[in-house]
Amino acid sequence: MLEQFREYIESNHLIAKGDRVLIALSGGVDSMVLAELLRRCGYNIAFAHCNFRLRGAESDGDEQFVREYAQRVGVKLFVKQFDTHQYVADNKVSVEMAARELRYAWFNDLINANQSLNSSGASNNGDGWQNLRFDKLALAHHADDQIETFFINLLRGSGIKGLKAMQPCNGMYIRPLLWASREQIKKFAIENGIQWREDSTNQDTIFLRNKIRHNLMPVYDGIKSDAREKILQSVECLASENQLYRELLKDKISAIETVDGVLHSVEKRHFGLQLLFEWIRDFGFSYSQCESIYASLDGEPGREFYSNEYQLVVEKETVELFPIDIEKLVGKELSFSEFEISPSFKLQTSNPDVAQLDFDKLKLPLKMRSWQQGDRFRPLGMRGSKLVSDFFNDLNFTAYRKKTAQILTDADDNIVWIVGYRIDDRYKITEKTKTIYQIEVK
Repeated sequence: MLEQFREYIESNHLIAKGDRVLIALSGGVDSMVLAELLRRCGYNIAFAHCNFRLRGAESDGDEQFVREYAQRVGVKLFVKQFDTHQYVADNKVSVEMAARELRYAWFNDLINANQSLNSSGASNNGDGWQNLRFDKLALAHHADDQIETFFINLLRGSGIKGLKAMQPCNGMYIRPLLWASREQIKKFAIENGIQWREDSTNQDTIFLRNKIRHNLMPVYDGIKSDAREKILQSVECLASENQLYRELLKDKISAIETVDGVLHSVEKRHFGLQLLFEWIRDFGFSYSQCESIYASLDGEPGREFYSNEYQLVVEKETVELFPIDIEKLVGKELSFSEFEISPSFKLQTSNPDVAQLDFDKLKLPLKMRSWQQGDRFRPLGMRGSKLVSDFFNDLNFTAYRKKTAQILTDADDNIVWIVGYRIDDRYKITEKTKTIYQIEVK
């Protein structure tokens, strides 16, 4: 098994020469075998143990077991204790999801190592391993986990991206045991005298994974002796097909998407439901949201949808995506100049990025801000005032253009210029103007 393990790592390029590898060590048979295999292969390793404090004395026993093992083999150990039940209450998630989120958040802190590990509550055994950068984090997922994950995703209604299950390498996360079965791992542990701790909750079929493991998989084994092998072959095929699909999808989206800075837009006519979902999923939108968005494509324009970080707006002809805090990301730099009017002076009217104003009518300092509901100004050439929102509508502004429009105001917050579009008539140059104040978008 040691030779197969080494070959799998090499063939999948999981660990490069000189990499520091952090091992997620629970104390169970899978992670203990992973630790021993990596240690016996001579890799530069350290251990990370999560105590979720969900099983009382049993959880503390796991932690003590891992501490004793790390001390015995002379490998650095980091330990983090979590108040998982409090996290569940605060975030309204399941215990399984809470443990996952807590675990991976801490792992990310460790492998990024941009901050002192002590600040995250970790133990470094006093050996000065603060700020140590890890290159990889090894997880003990194996072939049976792969099969169980396939069925979990199948029951969740996942498409090809979910059904391809786990990969040997996903960024810094590696799974060097993905080729081995649970039976192979346990056999290796027994033959090599590797001790481990049994997690009593692994038998509890209240959890979906355990239901699949204990109730579903024996049925497949009874139907076909090599059922697990065939399921794994299907997962591998799905992974290959997903890779091809993603490449073709990337080309398709590139052909229909227009990107202008942080603004992404696609004409509505290109979308079917699935293509729409593939476009918006990377921006944090769910499939149920996608169904609502797709249903709105033939309705009145202006419908807005939100993910955690992005806003999507269904416009008349297009669908537009941009960051929610776009006002903070998009701004214009202005240059100012002041000069006396002369007989040779010619008013610039063709360049929307230049505003020429009567200096004596301005109350300085001028300030830049975003548009606000209720803003009014007197557009150049008009006698009365107009809501800025109506001005935008007259120009068929999209939601993105409204959000990114810059308003130049005077010291009393009177609008002087809707930058790039129209100055206020009160500040225009007349025959009485003596000094020109010129503003230009850089």
